[in-house]
Amino acid sequence: MRPLYFLLLAGSVCAQTNSFTALDTNRDGKVSEAEVPEALRAHFKSLDADSDGFVTPVEIAKVAPAATSTAEVDQVRNVDYVGANNPRQTLDLLLPKDHATRKRPLVVFIHGGAWNSGKKEDGLSVIRVLASTGDYVTATLNYRLSQEAPWPAQIHDCKAAIRFLRGKADEYGIDAGNIGIMGISAGGHLVSMLGTCGTADSLEGDLGAFPKQSSQVQCVVNFFGPTNFLSFTGDPNRPNAITALLGGPGPQLMEKAREASPVTWVTDKSAPFFTAHGTKDTLVPYSQAEEIHSALTKAGVESHLITMEGAGHGFSSGDLNQRIRQFLDNHLRQQHGAISDAPIKVQ
Repeated sequence: MRPLYFLLLAGSVCAQTNSFTALDTNRDGKVSEAEVPEALRAHFKSLDADSDGFVTPVEIAKVAPAATSTAEVDQVRNVDYVGANNPRQTLDLLLPKDHATRKRPLVVFIHGGAWNSGKKEDGLSVIRVLASTGDYVTATLNYRLSQEAPWPAQIHDCKAAIRFLRGKADEYGIDAGNIGIMGISAGGHLVSMLGTCGTADSLEGDLGAFPKQSSQVQCVVNFFGPTNFLSFTGDPNRPNAITALLGGPGPQLMEKAREASPVTWVTDKSAPFFTAHGTKDTLVPYSQAEEIHSALTKAGVESHLITMEGAGHGFSSGDLNQRIRQFLDNHLRQQHGAISDAPIKVQ
């Protein structure tokens, strides 16, 4: 099941179609579950606030106010950020129509999928919501999967993408000094690495045409990503998604696990973090969120841990959406506001 971790359904209703009426096929001013695309029906009830079997524009606005923006966007697809003609090293951008007139902060989405599946298109609905506000340039990227190349290929790709986007800042209307990232699950792991190992030369790699650009980011939104493989790997001789990522079981596995763990790289120079994680997540334990939050806090880095009470590996919350938007605005647009760290109960 694809989780509604941010604005996936609301974004699809209001941004991907650009019109609520596009789904309201019988023009009665509300959308029934039957009118929603089948791939998104699993999350219909999370938007149906009054449980009457219909979703209205008011209900969508309560969950994702930003999604109701009508700002138009330009889409740039399949941009090769390395120059190797590998589709796994490409990205898509969504740009406000007037991106040539002024520079905006950039938010980059990194998909999940246990490092062995997933694609950049998984994030299009999410980044479209942000781009359609007119406040952000957005991107979503592919990276090489573990069956093609083991660690550290994944972080090398992500860093190359950030350097590429900085190098193309003038072309795409990007404020190169304000780049935020968000990712889910395996993508949450990769954004957490980007936020903590920005100055680690050993993980920088040498891919792409912009080796002198910085791969550092200004803020991180981590949805239930692994952060410490040393406490999460379990039996180093048992094959699983993590051991596959790290090159398979063997005597070097634990050292690779240490290198690939965001908690290893936390310093007082790490980027501010916003982490959301469900207490009933059976794929990535909630303790992984606690570990990165604790390490960041001890280092004196701003860290928000939002406990999603009762949630598993995926959740939806209008309250959470608003906190995320404020976090991004605080660090990328200097539109400062308070952010609550109170737990959120998920029904």
